[in-house]
Amino acid sequence: MSEPFGPGDTMPDGTMTAPDGSTVRPADFAGKPLVVFFYPKDDTPGCTTEAKDFSALAGDFAAAGVAVLGVSKDPPAKHAKFIAKHDLTVPLATDAENHGLSDALGIWTEKAMYGRTYMGMVRTTYLIGSDGKIVRVWDKVKVKGHADEVLAAAQAL
Repeated sequence: MSEPFGPGDTMPDGTMTAPDGSTVRPADFAGKPLVVFFYPKDDTPGCTTEAKDFSALAGDFAAAGVAVLGVSKDPPAKHAKFIAKHDLTVPLATDAENHGLSDALGIWTEKAMYGRTYMGMVRTTYLIGSDGKIVRVWDKVKVKGHADEVLAAAQAL
């Protein structure tokens, strides 16, 4: 696992896949601030709430000139179903199964539950400035009120 990236570091530029099969990278948003929220799995309670909360504030982020992107390792087709089922308005992307952006950031890591260890995503959000540098990191995110907190930080840029 690499050292965690933090404020002042340049966001790594990994290629991800959008639900329509196109590619998306943090560098695609150069010149404007970007929020990237990494979450463990589509259609689970916390992840659904987080995606819906960011979707509800999509207009506010857009008004502040800030792009938003949700990322998990779920396949593009699952993202498409998740978006349709919950009327999500924030774009989602699939991180590479191996050696993806979440691996580079050190947030795809070994987790343990009920005595079983497995690889999983640590719910983490990055606010990236228009210069591509990380402005703020929220790690081990608690979902309630999180999107509002990120919006306030984004509006303060």
